[in-house]
Amino acid sequence: MLFKKLLRTLKFYKAQFISMILMTALGVGIFVGFNVEWKSIEDDTSYFYNLTGFADYRVISDDVSGYSAEDAENVAKIDGVSEVSRYVSVNAAVSGKDNKSVSLTVTENEKVSFFTVMKGENYDAESEEGVWLSDSFAEKNGISLSDGIAFSFKGITVSGVVKGLVKSSEYLICVPDETQLMPDFSQHGFAYVSPKLYENVTGGYYPQINVISSLPSDEFKSAVNETFGKRTLVLTKDEVVSFAEAQGEATEGKTMASVLPVVFLLIAILTMVTTMHRITAREKTQIGTLKALGFKDGKVAAHYTAFALFVGVIGTVLGVAIGYFLGWFIMNPSGSMGTYFDMPNWSLSMPWFCYPVLVGIVAFLTLVGFLSVKNVLKGTAAEVLRPYTPKRIKSHAFERTKMWRKRSFGFKWNARDLIRHKTRALMSLLGVVGCVVILVGAMGMKDTMDGYIKVFYDGAMNYASRVYLSENATDEDTDLLISRYHGDAGASVAVEVEGKTCSLEIYDINGDFIRFPNENNEYVKISDDGALISMRVAKKYGIKKGDEVSFAPYGSDKTYTVRAVGFVRSMTESVIISADYAESIGVLYKFGSIYTNVEKSEIQTAEQGNSAIKSIQSKADVMASFDSFMVVMNEMIVLLIVIGVLLAIVVLYNLGVMGYTERYREMATLKVVGFKNKRIGELLVGQTLFTTVVGIIIGLPLGIGVLDILIKALAAEYEMGLCVGVLTFSVSILVTLAVSLLVSLMVARKNKKIDMVEALKIAE
Repeated sequence: MLFKKLLRTLKFYKAQFISMILMTALGVGIFVGFNVEWKSIEDDTSYFYNLTGFADYRVISDDVSGYSAEDAENVAKIDGVSEVSRYVSVNAAVSGKDNKSVSLTVTENEKVSFFTVMKGENYDAESEEGVWLSDSFAEKNGISLSDGIAFSFKGITVSGVVKGLVKSSEYLICVPDETQLMPDFSQHGFAYVSPKLYENVTGGYYPQINVISSLPSDEFKSAVNETFGKRTLVLTKDEVVSFAEAQGEATEGKTMASVLPVVFLLIAILTMVTTMHRITAREKTQIGTLKALGFKDGKVAAHYTAFALFVGVIGTVLGVAIGYFLGWFIMNPSGSMGTYFDMPNWSLSMPWFCYPVLVGIVAFLTLVGFLSVKNVLKGTAAEVLRPYTPKRIKSHAFERTKMWRKRSFGFKWNARDLIRHKTRALMSLLGVVGCVVILVGAMGMKDTMDGYIKVFYDGAMNYASRVYLSENATDEDTDLLISRYHGDAGASVAVEVEGKTCSLEIYDINGDFIRFPNENNEYVKISDDGALISMRVAKKYGIKKGDEVSFAPYGSDKTYTVRAVGFVRSMTESVIISADYAESIGVLYKFGSIYTNVEKSEIQTAEQGNSAIKSIQSKADVMASFDSFMVVMNEMIVLLIVIGVLLAIVVLYNLGVMGYTERYREMATLKVVGFKNKRIGELLVGQTLFTTVVGIIIGLPLGIGVLDILIKALAAEYEMGLCVGVLTFSVSILVTLAVSLLVSLMVARKNKKIDMVEALKIAE
């Protein structure tokens, strides 16, 4: 009998049960989804790093002769070092492919910074023609196995045959330099050639030693400095894009998994508490009847607790399915991470702690159901048989004022209902605030990125082409190119600041092609009597304007001290000075880039075969890479907007129906005294819209605050400035109001079904 009653009760309260299941599923789904994302990133990338021997340290030479085999042997002798390899990676143009380039790579040790073959022949270190090419680059550019291919750099041409198509963790995120955020394999990829082929053509210049070691970074750096007898530039894997950015994505996932799911689960739990309380209150007479028929309290409690268990189990199962779908949506070769990561394994995994948390969620929701019915079961069957009556409220002082007396009947009716049912009002408010926060946050992310692109790529990068100079370019070559293309010149020197590696950026600005945005996104001029400090460096070391900053170039025993004259946004952790100032304090440098307004094609045509030019990068190519980035971002924004709208719909509809059932008798009374359905509907809509307006007022600034926190926590390396446009506010407000109006109209239509006689026969 109780099973049949359970089915009838589920059918009668189907709207409430569906809303509770949906809220639980959304909360669990977002919790599982974000945790699956970061755990999958960690597991899949770790597998890839181990498979291909991703280096823990990179020892960089400051000598044009690079490292010898003896140097590598000396590093290998350091206690705690397990594997070493001389290594070179240089951007090279692909012959016969306009504007195509690869990171041409050689490693002497297959256990360090290597690759995995996806298709074709295995690696042969003695091959005199073997090229193992990025499979993603080959696919995008129509290159097949056994095709001939040639690469050119520094006036050197390396020719070979594609023996294999591969993936490498060194190029997990394959970008030509730090100015490009997203990989674009139609333009740039990577290729490995054998040491035999490389040395036959170049003579064997290796500017880098890659190392696998368990030593802490401080100990390893000290040991390397002692080995070479000088301050040597050593990069940890945390300073390499393919590791740092992947870990950053995992960290972002952890942050999101600890914030957003908590909000949804909290709302789901509050929804369960409120709804189960109202259902058991409405079922009070039924519970009393069961007691009068002889059912024990435990049996009745178990029956009603089963509703909560049903909601918890079904909601959690659906939530896990939603979570894995979200994880797959993000973590698959065609998903958002697939446009960023290039790796062979795309398995999904969930952290161990999710399992006990899911069990705990079901147990807690079941406990909520039990406690709801336990309170109703108190007393004898006769006491429980008396129907639920809303609690009486005392009149407030405000109700005795002239302002109150001047208010309309609808205002007074809704105000008293909100005061009587504070929990329901608070839940409705939370639903609206949550919706607004998510909408503002999602759309504000796009506004912030648009602002970032405008500041850096439209403003700071005020050039058409960037000419990379080769290491053998003379000062005369550089001066000639600067004069010919009326360009600005830049140099980068690796330095040590407070024991950490930073970049000393030196510029000779004549044409305003390089600009420096400050914290207010205003462009400031480079100084001849001090340094501009990137905001991250200033924050990390507590540098204030006027403070002295000391840095020591690697490969040198000198230390220089400059004064901080301002702070700027930068894509790197850097100290920025002018060429004149660098010369005045004695810093040694060599220009590595020239920035000009001349188009790349014109420079290529005029300078073909010029050994002073290593490569040319078009700003248009960099901007094109943002297309895929914006596609990914837009997908995430749409997903968040859908989640926010669903949150508002489920919460408002559930609580709207709950409010309708609680005021059923009141609305019947209004119909008896002559109120039309339309007028009663306006009263219901009015209360929902009032809650919505208050929620919007609270949600807008809260959304901006949450967005600011997330930007600082998740995108600090980009030094983005918070930016939220008028359109974001307008759309957030209009969408929330539209959802609220739609839901309230759906609930208001129910007043046509009110049976006045049945409602008024209910005993008080």
